[in-house]
Amino acid sequence: MKRPRLVLAALAMVAIVGGLWGTARWTNESLTRPAIAKDAPAAVRGAAAFEGAGFGGIDMDALSTNAIPWRLVAAALVLDERRRDPRARLDATTLDRVLRRFGFLTGATIVNRAPGASEGATALPLGITAGDVAPIGGSVIRVANLGCAACHAGVTYAADGRALPNRAMLGMPNSSIDLEAYTLAIFRALRRFAGSDLLLPTAGALYPEMNWRERASLRLLVLPLARRRLTELAGVDRPLPFPNGAPGSTNGVAALKVALHQPLLGHGQDDAGVVSIPELGDRVWRTSLLADGAYAVPGRPRQSATTPAMIDAAHLRSLATITSFFTVPSMGVHPGKAIASVDDATAIMAFLKGYRPQHFPGPIDNAQATAGGVVYAQHCAACHGSYTAGLAPRLMRFPNWQGSVGTDPLRAAVFDRSLAEAVAGTEYRTRIAVRTGRGYVAPPLTGIWASAPYLHNGSVPTLAMLLAPETRVPRFMVGGHALDFVNVGVKVTPNGGYPTNYRPFSQPAWIDTGSVGRGNGGHRSGETLSPRDRVALIEYMKLL
Repeated sequence: MKRPRLVLAALAMVAIVGGLWGTARWTNESLTRPAIAKDAPAAVRGAAAFEGAGFGGIDMDALSTNAIPWRLVAAALVLDERRRDPRARLDATTLDRVLRRFGFLTGATIVNRAPGASEGATALPLGITAGDVAPIGGSVIRVANLGCAACHAGVTYAADGRALPNRAMLGMPNSSIDLEAYTLAIFRALRRFAGSDLLLPTAGALYPEMNWRERASLRLLVLPLARRRLTELAGVDRPLPFPNGAPGSTNGVAALKVALHQPLLGHGQDDAGVVSIPELGDRVWRTSLLADGAYAVPGRPRQSATTPAMIDAAHLRSLATITSFFTVPSMGVHPGKAIASVDDATAIMAFLKGYRPQHFPGPIDNAQATAGGVVYAQHCAACHGSYTAGLAPRLMRFPNWQGSVGTDPLRAAVFDRSLAEAVAGTEYRTRIAVRTGRGYVAPPLTGIWASAPYLHNGSVPTLAMLLAPETRVPRFMVGGHALDFVNVGVKVTPNGGYPTNYRPFSQPAWIDTGSVGRGNGGHRSGETLSPRDRVALIEYMKLL
């Protein structure tokens, strides 16, 4: 099977008509980055970059990999929605409804937006970055890509566990974002409507502010190449050769293999090393990154314990350098260009150093939580870190423990030696120490109450089930869910479905723990606890 690009790989060929408007202009400014004061402190600059920076993903190179010609895609999505529902209006409200289905947060207030920051210059959902590129002098194409906030800005919650999709927080996990469904919907919509006479008029109706140059760019450059590319992919039924996760989980390793031209397991269908999107609270305490700790700072102990004094400017800069490499699989940025984002990534680390997730909004039994703190210190701290005493615990020592606790091994296995050598062969060869085959890193548990489902692959819906392995359900729904503040996690019925009276705010999907990469076994330490200690431990973890 041909390996399809997310969008229009052939766009680079527009240079053949360069005489139409003159010399090409290449731009990559992000219109979604909030404006802040020039002398703003690093943490403020980091929050703004986290919300809307382009990270090199808004240019012609990215348009041949992960980025998309936004206005053409938006028109196709709206037309596809109107095909399903003829009552759907031809306007932004329909587009927002479609995007919310995939877990994007539209029109949300960011409760921890950078102080003094203004909103970006687009009305796009949180996490979709955008800017204008000019493949030919005088032409204009609005290009969009995914930024940090698409996956790492999540809903906040009400006191009864209801999600509040109109109030988002940078740093919390978007446990409803479904990039698999999103990319598939774009591919299918373009396939249906790229040849339709309705597509360009629909783009004009959605974006009446487009000038004649942009309209001409879509008509004369983008659309012909889109049609040509779709003709080449006539025998392909999906835009990616690998499974790209489900609500709240992604498959970054397979995406990295594609970016670095590495072979996929089973031609892609078996390369299902999905990872649940994590809460970012206290993640700057880590000495290595990724679920399996594959990326570490060169020249430093990989899994040594971290204390507050060690989280200095050099440590943050080192983590930022590694983090900038994440734009290669997630945004289609070439490794040589990804390095240019290290300053933005360093500012983001400054923001994350001071970041705290939403306080647990539900009731907490303080006596139980105090007892649970003792249980945690005895049974959990050696792997997940020690917290200060009291009812406002803060991480004070993180061991960076790595090993095997019997959980699904696929995600660690797919980052193999061949991929490690490919990463080492990029411009990051002296910036990332890559090592494989050591199991998973136990994360800090700050904000764990909001980060369900659990384990690295999102295979267990609640903490109660995690601590009592015999109760884990084989299938459950996730996406647009409410939280269960007693069992802590996704609010599901005994069969894994949502309560009959609950209406999810995005399209949910079923997680089958019998599928490749989704096994829910392992991490059985909780079964040695008494039922009373489990309840107390859960109560304590609400405080973290």
